[in-house]
Amino acid sequence: MKKNSSLPLPESAARRRIAVIGAGIAGIACARTLVQAGHEVMVFEKSRETGGRMATRDSEFGGFDHGTQYFTARDPRFEKALATASGLVRPWSANTVRILDELGRVVASALPPKEAHWVATPGMNALVRQWAQPLAAAGRLQLETEVIRLERDKLHPEQWQLQTEGPGAGSLVHSGFDAVVLALPSPQAHALLLSSQQGKPLMSELSKVSVAPCWTLMLAFPQAMQPTMTHLGPHWNAARSTHHRIAWLARESSKPGRSPIERWTVQASPDWSQRHLEDDAERVKAKLLKAFTEVTGIRAAPPHAVVHRWRHAQTLQPLGKTHAWDAKSGIGACGDWCLGHRVEDGFVSGLEMALELA
Repeated sequence: MKKNSSLPLPESAARRRIAVIGAGIAGIACARTLVQAGHEVMVFEKSRETGGRMATRDSEFGGFDHGTQYFTARDPRFEKALATASGLVRPWSANTVRILDELGRVVASALPPKEAHWVATPGMNALVRQWAQPLAAAGRLQLETEVIRLERDKLHPEQWQLQTEGPGAGSLVHSGFDAVVLALPSPQAHALLLSSQQGKPLMSELSKVSVAPCWTLMLAFPQAMQPTMTHLGPHWNAARSTHHRIAWLARESSKPGRSPIERWTVQASPDWSQRHLEDDAERVKAKLLKAFTEVTGIRAAPPHAVVHRWRHAQTLQPLGKTHAWDAKSGIGACGDWCLGHRVEDGFVSGLEMALELA
């Protein structure tokens, strides 16, 4: 994947100015590939950090990977890209995963994984952050900048301009883009196109995609750090659960490069998250904490307990191809939702979107 960005573009290629909206793994993979191909790229991200759901929530007790828990690598291009992340990616021995019934009882041991489970260290956000660093250093990454509208450039109607909002700067217009890539969750990409009254062919494609939300609970138990106690509760470090509230649990402190303080990330099921999407956060926390106790048997009160709501988390119905591109308008869309919900799906989607444009 790594190319020499100093090489001239092929004669058939023209240097273009491209806007990438979204700095998750799909957006950053797309942007850096386009830069390596010699194009001028600007990335806009409404959050304070890059990474999207490859996120890490810091606390006084250590970090929580409250979005993506781990990733696999099957595509050789993804494997090659990971090789450039020297020292950041390490295997996580998650082969103690159990399948639990709705009462928390172990009903079957999962088979040892056929492929490695990888994590970034010291948190999942470290990988995308490193890949985005050259973009940031070159002034090609604007954080805390939300794109609220796409419209044709007033001076050059064949190009695009973006209306953005950000703290301090207020509303700004960025113009002169030959193409725009929406590296956003599909509902957000659809909403932006709809409010901008642009990209009707893309909207039609995106409307076929279905993505579920996820409530995530983060717990810390510093009281487990005692000479006679190495951890609380079960002897497994991760579990897929059929409990009516919980789909996944992971002991964060079991991952390489993490703080040893006992910490758990608990992710609610898509159905439960959807039914309780607009519930009060304290109510959600209480319900998930009760379910966590039922599944793990840990009854100690956690000094740290917070929840996070992901409105767009797990793809239920993917697009069915690597990316969407409307050549007539010059607008494209990419993300894990094109192929599934894995980290690698996001990377491949962003890469293929860039190759379409490069």
